[in-house]
Amino acid sequence: MALRIDLNCDMGESFGAWKMGNDEEILPFVSSANIACGFHGGDPATMRKTVAAALKHGVSIGAHPGLPDLQGFGRRNMAITDQEAYDMMVVQIGALAGVAASQGTRLRHVKAHGQLYNMAVKNEGLTRALAQATYDVDKELVFFALAGSQMIPIAESIGLRVASEVFGDRNYSPDGTLSPRNQPNAMITDVQQSIKQVLQMVKTGTLTANDGTIVKVRADTLCIHGDQPGAVTFAKAIREALRAEGIEVGV
Repeated sequence: MALRIDLNCDMGESFGAWKMGNDEEILPFVSSANIACGFHGGDPATMRKTVAAALKHGVSIGAHPGLPDLQGFGRRNMAITDQEAYDMMVVQIGALAGVAASQGTRLRHVKAHGQLYNMAVKNEGLTRALAQATYDVDKELVFFALAGSQMIPIAESIGLRVASEVFGDRNYSPDGTLSPRNQPNAMITDVQQSIKQVLQMVKTGTLTANDGTIVKVRADTLCIHGDQPGAVTFAKAIREALRAEGIEVGV
């Protein structure tokens, strides 16, 4: 049986006159789009245009809800309660679901953005709030969760289908979490290094952490960040490398 992986990318994060990422250029190389819902990035027009562009390329769409922090792009810690997190998720997923419905389609998945995602990895109550909100809006949605983290069993216990997520452009800490962005070498900027990590994760179910530790992972969906410099080059090269190894890309 051929190996298969979903290739997802965060996008739709421009708002107003501010442009983030190269969504149109990346879409031909990915199979899922995580679309910002207006809190950390995105706005109503950008949401509409991004959904339309994803549909044009046959790419699955999902909500990418984040913290209400446009200035910090949702990548700063914020003290929120579990109830506040639940409410943020419901509003953002619901907003993008409405945009999708207006274009005759529906959401397939949900992936929390940035620091909201990172906080949930280490906070059981927060994870439960995010997963419960997703389930309550649409129990058929797939919940993206960090591979090997507590997010996966918590979301499954609520009744959600879960996709175990790995990252092609981020380095990892020995505990399997992503290296904090404020640390040196948190991002992988070399395409060949990224491809090596991706193939290791997909083919062997392991990754090599920043200290050399081998960490076991399940790779259902692979993330590339659309705001990273050279994101289009990364997406194209990774897609070609997967194809060369006989690994199918799709949801």
